[in-house]
Amino acid sequence: MLDSREPTPTHRVALVIQYLGTQFHGWQRQSRQRTVQEEIETAIATILGYHVTLHGAGRTDAGVHAAAQVAHFDATGLIPAHKWATVLNSYLPPDILIRASAGVSDRWHARFSADSRRYRYTIYTEALPNLFVKRFSWHYYYAPLDESLIQAALEPLLGKHHLAAFHRAGSARSHSWVEVQAAECRRNGSFIHIEIQANGFLYGMVRLLLGMLVQVGSGQRTLANFTEIWKEERREEVKYAAPPQGLCLLRVGYPDFPFPPEIWYDTQPYLVFGY
Repeated sequence: MLDSREPTPTHRVALVIQYLGTQFHGWQRQSRQRTVQEEIETAIATILGYHVTLHGAGRTDAGVHAAAQVAHFDATGLIPAHKWATVLNSYLPPDILIRASAGVSDRWHARFSADSRRYRYTIYTEALPNLFVKRFSWHYYYAPLDESLIQAALEPLLGKHHLAAFHRAGSARSHSWVEVQAAECRRNGSFIHIEIQANGFLYGMVRLLLGMLVQVGSGQRTLANFTEIWKEERREEVKYAAPPQGLCLLRVGYPDFPFPPEIWYDTQPYLVFGY
């Protein structure tokens, strides 16, 4: 006998999410590990009374922060899409914040509709450590860093390249093609900020790349050698990943995004003291 009840309508809700990655084992739900996805899914389930899947724009590693991660879920019920941010924030721990929520089409997808992701990496170069920047930067004091050398190393990466040299093992991705859309390095006093934007990133790519860029900036590796290694896909020579706490998912870009720029564009404050 057919069920005569009308199906319950659902609506798709998009979220802009900030989190401090220090106490998380990354974004993606994992068994017996604290993750951002699990915390938010648990909060949604508490509100709705049933489990939903939260789809993120991308995964971040353990210890990596996000200034404007994007995710979506499908829900039934009477809570308007734009109210979900306020409701969820009352259930979430203090190291996660929903910056805004909005309704989107059921064809819109946080991951597959995105056309760019941008990361920022922060390096602190003073000789003495500083507790107030420890969670958000790599304290690199072993040798002076020349930001102009790092910028010169970044420039050949612009465009579409096969970046297998920066592809960690364990990825399910079948290829290593990446279109790098922007790459820049700037110094603000004691801090060096490196930003990289691409259509997508390989598993472990940014931290492996940063580890080598610091070698270039400190003079341990020449510009020519760095470029040869990634162009010739010499993965065995890429041995060191930058630590996670300096890395932040700065933003995700979409051709059709329901949020104004002030919600998502540059919401990680620069660390700039030390002039």
